[in-house]
Amino acid sequence: MGPDTIFLIVIIIFSAIIHEVMHGVAADRLGDPTARYAGRLTLNPIPHIDMFGSIILPVMLALSHSPFFFAWAKPVPYNPYNLRPGRFSEAIVAGAGPFSNVVIALIFGLILRMHLFDSPVNAVFFLIVVVNVMLAIFNMIPIPPLDGSKVLEAFLPRSLAHSYAGWRARMEQNPFLGMGIILVIVFVAGGAFSNLIYSLASAIAGI
Repeated sequence: MGPDTIFLIVIIIFSAIIHEVMHGVAADRLGDPTARYAGRLTLNPIPHIDMFGSIILPVMLALSHSPFFFAWAKPVPYNPYNLRPGRFSEAIVAGAGPFSNVVIALIFGLILRMHLFDSPVNAVFFLIVVVNVMLAIFNMIPIPPLDGSKVLEAFLPRSLAHSYAGWRARMEQNPFLGMGIILVIVFVAGGAFSNLIYSLASAIAGI
């Protein structure tokens, strides 16, 4: 792996950590202190590193020259039963992660549009935009255990939400099945997914 790939992995890991921390922050604001008590409301990477999702998988994708590149950090724990009652409470916690990635992408996209820095710095900033667009889109796929499944459930009609919640609960009991399905989708449609991400990132950055 070259230094560019290592730098990409570092950007992905820290973006994923911010994503996870924001889940915990949202849960804490909605009445559940689980993440705070677990010491996970921190940007220190050590408590958040997932051996497979943060290290092994990114390296495998880099070595295989995959058109799509991603990673994840350890999920921040929270107890939905501690959340303030409301149909959208769990969806807010789930959506806080992808929302943080959108905010990061917009901030660095705005900086790029202002043309404040030279090309090498701009290249780094654009990479940050790309990574955070990727994390936002990837995590909003409505397949458990990804965040999009919880967000979708909150917006479904109640007649469908109950059935969907049962399916989501069964899938979350075996998260490897859900991640297996997601990885198959990524590898099959990785090229199209990559093109979508770069198109959106370019639009945000004004490139």
